[in-house]
Amino acid sequence: MTADLFEAVPDLRPSREAMAEGAVLLRGYAKPFESEVVAALREIIARAPFRRMFTPGGHQMSVAMTNCGSAGWVTDRSGYRYDGIDPDSGLPWPAMPRAFRGLAATAAAAGGFENFAPDACLVNHYAPGARMSLHQDRDEQDFAAPIVSVSLGLPAIFLFGGAKRADKPKRYRLEHGDVVVWGGPSRLFFHGVAPLADGEHVVMGRQRINLTFRKAN
Repeated sequence: MTADLFEAVPDLRPSREAMAEGAVLLRGYAKPFESEVVAALREIIARAPFRRMFTPGGHQMSVAMTNCGSAGWVTDRSGYRYDGIDPDSGLPWPAMPRAFRGLAATAAAAGGFENFAPDACLVNHYAPGARMSLHQDRDEQDFAAPIVSVSLGLPAIFLFGGAKRADKPKRYRLEHGDVVVWGGPSRLFFHGVAPLADGEHVVMGRQRINLTFRKAN
């Protein structure tokens, strides 16, 4: 993918929907990157396969995960953290592909956050029935950088709440290619994903893949 395409993508976004101060939904934003991103995704999964991690409390997550970038998010009985080494293989996580970095940076800029340079990408795999409970992304060293979340495959209901767990979340249906960007006043808002409905996506099959870009260090 060329730099010219990266520069053109912000002008190709079909819509920009405000969710909260500092949070936007960019409908279909990732579609121009689709072929490069999906090809890179397959290479990442081949080197660092999906696995269902355990929380510190011993609960196995319904969402399977892997990572790419210089830091990878992991969870086990010792806690939540970023680590440069894949605990399953003992090797560094796969490098973040150029297509991933370009998509994350341009989407962040379209959301109002210039010069985003993620060093971690969490790759989440949702099979039908999998869900993500409301949580904050707060394992990063600072919260100045935004979160960029890319949806691929089956549609999902994204729950976006407020600064308190008790705040009632709004519900957004995310389709293949949609990107959510949040930071600034919304950076620590609670969010999650409702149980994934069954279906078959023409590109991704019977699954949803979520790419979550972060600046961990």
